[in-house]
Amino acid sequence: MNLHDKKIAVLLSGGVDSSVVLYELVRQGLKPDCFYIKIGPEEEEEWDCSSEEDLEMATAVSHKYGCKLEVIDCHQEYWDQVTKYTMDKVRAGLTPNPDVMCNRIIKFGAFHEKRGHDYDLIATGHYAQTEIDEEGRKWLCTSPDPVKDQTDFLAQIYDWQLKKAFFPIGHMMKEEVREIAEREHLVNAKRKDSQGICFLGKINYNDYLRRYLGELPGDVIELETGKLIGKHKGHWFHTIGQRKGMGLGGGPWFVIKKDIDKNIIYVSHGYDPEKAYKQDFPIMGFHSINGELPPTDITLKIRHTPEFLPARLEPIGDGRYMVHAAAPIHGVAPGQFCVVYDDHHHRCYGSGEITL
Repeated sequence: MNLHDKKIAVLLSGGVDSSVVLYELVRQGLKPDCFYIKIGPEEEEEWDCSSEEDLEMATAVSHKYGCKLEVIDCHQEYWDQVTKYTMDKVRAGLTPNPDVMCNRIIKFGAFHEKRGHDYDLIATGHYAQTEIDEEGRKWLCTSPDPVKDQTDFLAQIYDWQLKKAFFPIGHMMKEEVREIAEREHLVNAKRKDSQGICFLGKINYNDYLRRYLGELPGDVIELETGKLIGKHKGHWFHTIGQRKGMGLGGGPWFVIKKDIDKNIIYVSHGYDPEKAYKQDFPIMGFHSINGELPPTDITLKIRHTPEFLPARLEPIGDGRYMVHAAAPIHGVAPGQFCVVYDDHHHRCYGSGEITL
C-alpha cells in the first residue's frame, strides 16, 4: 500500500501510543491531519476528568510535527449510545464492555460521519494488525504483544470500518513504543497507560454507575446454605466471578450468580469454587467482522487478558453458537463479549454476547 497516495486521519488521544503513530507516519514523509475526539462527561466540573490534560498532550504532539489538530465533539453520540448500551445492560444484570462499543460507535462510527468520510485511512494507536488474504478480504489480526493486544476491543467493528482502519504501531511491542517516545522526547513518553473505560479518565466506574443508576440495596446470600451474610448497594456494582470489594468478613467470597428480579447476589465461600467456572456456554448475535464465519476449532477471550483459550464452536442457528471450552473458564458472565479467533489466535473473526 502506497501511503503517499492516501489521505490519512490520525486519532490522537493524548496517550503515548497514538503519539508514536503520528511520529511513525511523519518519519515516512507523510503529513496526516490529526483529530482529538471529545467524549468527556456531561458536567465536567463535577468529575475529576483528565480530558483537559489529554487535549494538551495531543496538541503538543501535533504541533511538534507541524500537523493541524481538530477537536471533534462526539459527546452527544457517546452519552446517547454508549452510555445507554452500558446502563441498559448493567440494569438487566449483565456485564457490558463499553470500550468495545466505543470503537464501533465513536472512533470508527460518529467520527467517520463527521470527518472521517473525507479520509482514505483512519490511523489509531491500537495494538492490532490487518492483512489481506488471497481473495482480497481484509482481516483483523492480533498484535505480537499478547499483554497489549487490543483486537478484543475491536471485535464489534464493521467490515467498512475495518477497511479504513490503520494501525501503524500494531506490529510493535509496548516497550518499543515507549523507547521511541523517549528517544523522540515526546511530552507523554512516561505517561501511564489509561486504565478502565476509555473516556472515564480518573473517574471510578462505580461512581459512574451510581450517577446514572443510583443505589438499590439488597441481600447477599451464601449459595450453598441460603444464609444471609450481608447487604449490597446494587447488583450492578458486582460482576460474576468477582472476589474483591465485597466488604464481607471471613472471605474470600466469590460472586456466583445474581437474581435480578429479587435483587439478590449469591456468593460462595472458599477459593475458586467450581460454580465460578463454566466450560460450556451459549453466545448470541455473533458479529462477523468481514462476513467470514468462524471454524469449529477456535481460540477465544472473554475479557482483556493475555491468554487465548482453546475451544470448539457448535453453531445452533440464528447467529448463536455453543462454546465448548477445552478447560473450565473463570468468571463467565452474561453480557460479556466472547471474542473468537482462529486456532492460532492470529485472525479475529468477531464476537458474540454471552448468554446463560
